[in-house]
Amino acid sequence: MVHERPGVYSSYDASAVVQRFGGSKVVGLAALSSKGESGKVVTVTSLEAGVAAFGADGETRGMETMLRLLFLNGASVVKAVKAADGEHYGDAFDALGMEEDVRVVVCDSGELSVQQLLRTSLEEASAARRERVGVVGSSGETVAELIARAQALNSERMVLAGGDVLSEGGDCLAGMFAAAALAGVIAAGSDPAAPINGAALRGLGGTAARYGDNDIDLLVRGGVTPVESAGGTVSAVRGITTRTKTGDAADSTWRELSTILIVDDVIPAVRAALRSRFARQKNTAQTRGAIRSQVIVELENKLAAEIIDGYGDVTVTADAADPAVCMVEFSFAVAHGLNQICLTAHIAV
Repeated sequence: MVHERPGVYSSYDASAVVQRFGGSKVVGLAALSSKGESGKVVTVTSLEAGVAAFGADGETRGMETMLRLLFLNGASVVKAVKAADGEHYGDAFDALGMEEDVRVVVCDSGELSVQQLLRTSLEEASAARRERVGVVGSSGETVAELIARAQALNSERMVLAGGDVLSEGGDCLAGMFAAAALAGVIAAGSDPAAPINGAALRGLGGTAARYGDNDIDLLVRGGVTPVESAGGTVSAVRGITTRTKTGDAADSTWRELSTILIVDDVIPAVRAALRSRFARQKNTAQTRGAIRSQVIVELENKLAAEIIDGYGDVTVTADAADPAVCMVEFSFAVAHGLNQICLTAHIAV
């Protein structure tokens, strides 16, 4: 109601979903929905806004449930796109691929062909300086089938959540919904070097399958991020990407999720610092010296934050083939998460 009396007026609303607004990364979501325009990106900051834009799930869980799990696990901003009916997610992925600030992408499809399409979209966006990772899941797959799916994806930019889960009411949910919860956790993280090992996945009541230690070993080595339930809490055992091979050779370089997250933190930070400070500059020795100093400042900041373990020499030169191009080269070592503590006790009797 609008009154005539001068003053300051206010209103408020309440949400049934607990939201944490500390999430530093924007999440992209492609899912089926009962409302909305296919292929159109809608920025959503609450579950209520998402339901208003895309409708409730009804009998088949989709957009609403994915949004709920994202917000419960720490996402603060979701750029959501309705996928066309059927399995045609290409337009949705193309729309998300053009968004500059999306850093984590998730979809509600368990079809391998759709997930491979997402992988291609992520790689193309990342090559165009819009770095991001994707989180996917499947439905009803065994350990061997999950590993085979990871091998078919085989990308450091793809994370496969392992295993179906249960809702808080005990209903079975496909692994795509575990992927949504995991994507929320990744989006909420402010330190890319901090592992997600043991991070609680809120909004889930349990797991449909119980993995033993041997199963966990196989899944981690096979490029799958296992999800388990212990003490009433559902959590990710260890953050793993699906990248297990380079060509036909086994390669564990990109196995840890934190590795690609650190790369996606350091490189854009250096790029943004140089872009903001060195517009309309001359390619002179003085400018190149200033560029080198700025790169060192950025790397020192990452070293102080324990995101990297160290860095090598920074060189800045004018390109011999094109004097208008400045070549900047440097190396750094990523910080590693603490996965295990091994105790050895020497006992005197």
